[in-house]
Amino acid sequence: MNREIVGLIQIKEFLTHELDSLFYGNIEIRNDKYLYVHYNDDGIPRTKYYGEYTEEKHNLIMCNNFLAKELKNSIRNINKKLNKLNYNDTELSDIVKLNIDFAKRHLADTIYKQAILEGISTTYLDTENIIYGGKVNNMTSEDIMKIVNLKHAWEFILNKNVILTDNNLSLLCEINKIVLEGFFYTAGMIRSVPVKITGTEYSPNIPIESKVKEELDKIINKPIDSVDKGIELLLFIMKNQLFIDGNKRCAVIFCNHYLISKGKGLIVIPDKLTGKFKKLLIDYYEGKNIEEIKKFLKGKCYIKI
Repeated sequence: MNREIVGLIQIKEFLTHELDSLFYGNIEIRNDKYLYVHYNDDGIPRTKYYGEYTEEKHNLIMCNNFLAKELKNSIRNINKKLNKLNYNDTELSDIVKLNIDFAKRHLADTIYKQAILEGISTTYLDTENIIYGGKVNNMTSEDIMKIVNLKHAWEFILNKNVILTDNNLSLLCEINKIVLEGFFYTAGMIRSVPVKITGTEYSPNIPIESKVKEELDKIINKPIDSVDKGIELLLFIMKNQLFIDGNKRCAVIFCNHYLISKGKGLIVIPDKLTGKFKKLLIDYYEGKNIEEIKKFLKGKCYIKI
C-alpha cells in the first residue's frame, strides 16, 4: 500500500474518532427534563442520553450538528479518494479481531516493555498513566513524548483499515513518522547519513530504498512460518538501522502489525530480559549466534493468542 493511502486512512481514523466523540442529532426532551439525541450510524438508528436539559447543552448539540455534517463530508471525500486509489475495505477474520482485542487490552504492558528496551526511565504505573491521560512525576518531557508516540503508533497499526494494509516500506515509514513525531524533521524518511551503534564496531550501510523494498518483499514471500517471518522482519529493520532513530521501536511495531494481521499473536520482549536480548542483538549485528536470537525471540518473547 502506498503512503498516500496510509495517510488517508490515518486522517479518516482521526475524523471518525472526532465524530464518534460528539453528541449530535435530533434533539428529544423527555418528561420536560431529560435530553436525548437521535442520529444514524451507517444507516443504523442510534440514541444517546445527554443528561438533564440545560440551554448550554441544547446549544452545544446544535453546534455539534454543524460540525458533524462537516466531518461526515470530509470522511465521504476521503472514501472517494480511497476508491479512486483502488483501496478495498474488507472484513477482518475472527482470529484477527481476537488478536487486536488482546493487543488493546495489554497495550500499557506492551508499551512499558518497549520503553524499558529503549532505555526510557519509567515505571509500569507511570506508563499506564501517560497512556490513559493521567499525570506523572519525575519523568522528562522527552521520555513522556516517546511513550505518547508509542501509544499513537500502536493505535495506528491496530486500526482495522491499517491492519488490512500490506507490510511494506510505506507502512514502515509511516510508523517511524509517528514514533519520532516532535523529535526529527526527517521522521518517516529513510536515513541518508551514517550511524553508529553503541557497544559494537558494526556499522550498517546507508540504506537504498529500492533494496529495502526488495528485502522486505523477500522476507514476506519466504516459505516459512508467519512467526518466523515476523522475527526476520524485526531483525532486518534493527540490523540495517533504516531510520535516523527509533529503529527498535519501529521494528517491534512493524513485526507485530504483520503477526496480528495474520492472527498469529505478538512479539513482546520482557522487561527482565532486555539485557539478554541486547547482548544477543549485538552478536547478531556482528554475524554471530544468528539462530540463537531467533530462538530467544520465539521461545521467550512470543505470545500465542
